[in-house]
Amino acid sequence: MKGHITCTVCPVGCKILVTTGENGDHEISGNRCLRGKQYAIDELFSPRRILTTSVKVLFGDTPLVSVKTDSPVEKSRIFEIMEKIKKISVQAPVNVGDVLIQNIDGKGTSLIATRNVEKIDSPLENY
Repeated sequence: MKGHITCTVCPVGCKILVTTGENGDHEISGNRCLRGKQYAIDELFSPRRILTTSVKVLFGDTPLVSVKTDSPVEKSRIFEIMEKIKKISVQAPVNVGDVLIQNIDGKGTSLIATRNVEKIDSPLENY
């Protein structure tokens, strides 16, 4: 079986060819550097992604704050992690870089705020 992966590690965007032999071994070619080869291996066996979403804010000048994980999480666990995120809300003020949830994936990954949300006196001012 053959397939292509476009590497996203650097701006070159190598088109990496992955060939699977009859005995299950993988041959990787087309990468211009070792980072590309490692990227292909990771995509095949353990794809990971930075998770970006938003979290509800109480008493904030906006109802949501944008957030992201501070490191990539396993792609297969994204929906499970999103279920945890959907259940939380934070109280304003929120600052860029604030850790909203520590160890969200059980592997030390934190969920951090990516924008500021100021506190308001009355929740009705928000609407």
